[in-house]
Amino acid sequence: MLDVNKISFLASDTDVACEARAAMVDSYGDTPLEEAGVIVALGGDGFMLQTLHATQHLDTPVYGMNCGTVGFLMNEYHEPKLRDRLAEAVEEDINPLRMKAIREDGTVHEALAINEVSLLRAGSQAAKLRIFVDGRERLEELVCDGALVSTPAGSTAYNYSAHGPILPIGSEVLALTAMSAFRPRRWRGALLPKAAKVRFEVLQPKKRPVMADADGRSAGNVVSVEITSEPNVTHRILFDPGHGLEERLIREQFA
Repeated sequence: MLDVNKISFLASDTDVACEARAAMVDSYGDTPLEEAGVIVALGGDGFMLQTLHATQHLDTPVYGMNCGTVGFLMNEYHEPKLRDRLAEAVEEDINPLRMKAIREDGTVHEALAINEVSLLRAGSQAAKLRIFVDGRERLEELVCDGALVSTPAGSTAYNYSAHGPILPIGSEVLALTAMSAFRPRRWRGALLPKAAKVRFEVLQPKKRPVMADADGRSAGNVVSVEITSEPNVTHRILFDPGHGLEERLIREQFA
């Protein structure tokens, strides 16, 4: 059961979010992050992702309040009766993806991604990628602007903009989606089991440089990228009843 009397408030650096934090702290006080029973993040989806990454070692649930634009991961901002809302909130648990990217110089860059891991061309020419799933070559050559692997929680973000599918929460599925695929011309990607290990090899990396990105944590000049689900890390997100991720994902498909 949540200790709703010990709230730690975090805010993005926008004026709106900072003013909201000041009002909340004035009304409810502010508990140090390490001692909090619940964390309230004030901002947009980008700040929510930052907060989840920064606090994953605490195993403390995070309740977002939208002071940004889209706010897909956020609840509506209302100052009154916050403790009541927190007590009634529904928890969604999600696992991130782990990215292991190897650069041309042999260095390794690892990062976690709640939404997606993406590979993007970093030059004027299209990227050429070879795709393996669980060690088996599945696509010899994909010529494209990029490709990504998305979690269900991130499937309405970059994945959806790239015409990838929206995935129900709890579906135990990942989306592999191409961006502006040139060859194969009509290849739109694949649905994969959550436990799948996806590996991209970059063909002609000097002529066609590629960067890899995991929720804003980037590595340039990569030659290969391995992506797996990380079951040992769980992010706890709180939503108002009837407005959880499952409902939001369904609603997005009829917008």
